[in-house]
Amino acid sequence: MAASAPRSSPLALTVLALLHYRPLHPYGIQRLVKDWGKEQVVNVRQRASLYRTIERLNGEGLIAVRETGRDQQYPERTVYEVTDAGRETARAWLEEMLAAPKEEFPEFPAALSNLLLLMPEEAADVLGRRVDALAERLDGLAAALAAEAGHGLPRVTRLETEYLRAVTAAELAWVRAVVDDLRAGRLSWSREQLDALAAGPEQGAGPDRI
Repeated sequence: MAASAPRSSPLALTVLALLHYRPLHPYGIQRLVKDWGKEQVVNVRQRASLYRTIERLNGEGLIAVRETGRDQQYPERTVYEVTDAGRETARAWLEEMLAAPKEEFPEFPAALSNLLLLMPEEAADVLGRRVDALAERLDGLAAALAAEAGHGLPRVTRLETEYLRAVTAAELAWVRAVVDDLRAGRLSWSREQLDALAAGPEQGAGPDRI
């Protein structure tokens, strides 16, 4: 049976990409992810997931142990380097992730699909809290962009922050409009409608009769 192709993930791609620059130990990888602002798009808060990813990449031959050293702060540091296979795989993953939109299942659309569990006034209050959180995030992204631009680095190093700001601004505008519609009564539903939906077609309440 042929071996399966290495499985891509944002964290795995980032590990391979950082090792393109120089060999690193896991702590160095984690530090660079944070220093370069990549924690906005890659989750390295749980160090265990980083170590699991490194172990998998090593087992798949995409990275290799360069050396193992010791110092006073850390009893043992394994330094990894990217292999030729890792370079080729990282490029293939990158091209696929950039070119082909992936069908994903984030939490927010799933929650919206079940908004009928709340009444309109409740939904307005909850989504209003999301408006506040999105506005705060948007301010943070704008500040991050300004700081990154101030470092004199080329724009390509800020593209993920630009993208997150654009997506956050679009979501904020949409959620605000929904909250306005809820509070103005332009978007509404009743307990009777919910009861009819719950009854289902067998009770004569099919979609065309509600």
